Amino acid sequence: MADEQTPATTPDTAPQIDDDLPQAATIAQYIKDLSVENPNAPAVYQWGVQPLLDVQFNIAINKITDDVHEVALKIEVSAKSNEGTHFHVDLAYGGVFAFRNLPEEALPPFLLVEAPRLLFPFARQIVADAVQNTGFPPLLLDPIDFGAAYMAQVEAANAGQEPNGHAAPDGFQPTDLGQA
Repeated sequence: MADEQTPATTPDTAPQIDDDLPQAATIAQYIKDLSVENPNAPAVYQWGVQPLLDVQFNIAINKITDDVHEVALKIEVSAKSNEGTHFHVDLAYGGVFAFRNLPEEALPPFLLVEAPRLLFPFARQIVADAVQNTGFPPLLLDPIDFGAAYMAQVEAANAGQEPNGHAAPDGFQPTDLGQA
């Protein structure tokens, strides 16, 4: 091994990166909006009932430039029982993504499946911490199958309807992808 020599890398021998290959990069991730409510504290800690959880999510896309898009994953979690609201968390977690040489047909699947999949673990942690900070055990959200939600939305758009049953607008704009 000591006898082997590694050739020095020079500009002529450096690996060439094909500038025509599709590329995607995360530029930034951030909390866009966060609301945490514990409206019935301290009485809620005396309630001996298990609340029902309602988890909703949607994805909003904002085109910044031709090659840069913002994806915002919105997650709403409510815990309620007959006694009242235990807690409510409303989070919009955003990411800015840059693209190069990405075919136009690949953009919607990336923005509606891959980008939210990349953002979700961070948003999940923020929700868990927020719930824990209200005095309850941390809430670990189940993973969301963004691919299945996207496919359901595509099928609904092809049928001329949104997932909620309303007519799909021209341009197929994602808004509400459903429940987790």
